[in-house]
Amino acid sequence: MRNALGLMLVSVVAATLIAGGWFWVSSPHRSSAAPQKIADAHAAFAPAKPAAASHDPIEVTGSITERAAAPLPQPNQACANPDALGVSRVVEVDTTGGPGFGFEHFKQFDFLADKEVVLTFDDSPWPVNTPAVLKALADQCTKAVFFSIGKHAMYHPELLRQVLAAGNTVGTHTWSHANLNSKKMTEQMAKDEIEKGNSAVKFALGTAPAPFFRFPELQHNPAAMAYLGTRNIAIFSCDLDSFDFRAKSPEQVISNVMTKLDKQGKGIILMHDFQKHTAEAMPELLRRLKAGGYKIVLMKAKAPMQTLPEYDEALIKDLKLPVASTRPIGNVVQTVAQ
Repeated sequence: MRNALGLMLVSVVAATLIAGGWFWVSSPHRSSAAPQKIADAHAAFAPAKPAAASHDPIEVTGSITERAAAPLPQPNQACANPDALGVSRVVEVDTTGGPGFGFEHFKQFDFLADKEVVLTFDDSPWPVNTPAVLKALADQCTKAVFFSIGKHAMYHPELLRQVLAAGNTVGTHTWSHANLNSKKMTEQMAKDEIEKGNSAVKFALGTAPAPFFRFPELQHNPAAMAYLGTRNIAIFSCDLDSFDFRAKSPEQVISNVMTKLDKQGKGIILMHDFQKHTAEAMPELLRRLKAGGYKIVLMKAKAPMQTLPEYDEALIKDLKLPVASTRPIGNVVQTVAQ
């Protein structure tokens, strides 16, 4: 009798442990507040020889896996708002060799017609502000290109997935927004900033981002530019900078953009969904663009970014992610009583 009771008790405990382990491995990350462990933004990230690093608090569970990306919208896709700004056209970019876009630094590719604009946002994603920008875009049935900081992507992966799911294009903006043109920045450090950011954005999205990259502060380091060319990653500058990070009100953001745009007639617009005033300005700014006869062009990539496996693996190792079992379910969970 005692043996039978003992066997029953062991079976119950084993089943409980198995179920608990399965829940831990399979549960998605849902909280962006109270994180637990991610390498400090300023720590060097060298996969071949990882350096000791302090940690910012962030809790992430899972692994870098490929999921089907949301399909990009077609220019004539039905829109519930009959007076929406919409998307005039979608252009596909072959990023082979790392082409540059934005006349502030690159003059080669003048692909926009008069009155055409590309909306771009840096420093994605961020709570409150990014959702507000997404709502404004959705209300006008229009799309943009978002350049995500790897660290922000890891803090709030659910927000970045919303950006992609809404049909926007997601590119990268380094791991920690470090100035890659700083005198203290070595070529290896710059490479690590770029590649760790790429892997982090892929991890957050669950699929590879577009091979679109924007240098923090538009500080274009020649060696880093050459490296991006070898990686077939397009480099983005801008045609007009909103300087929204200096704006004291939403009205100033709108004025900065419209004054420059009316003068230039078209262009790639640089804004930051990280900025509160920009998020607040978006509904009226989009209405002003529509009233001014401007049309939105969405840029997408011909092929997804190919992240480097060593950086993907080092990111997972650094985050100390649990490893999901690859054993068949029948070898893990068995019915012992029914």
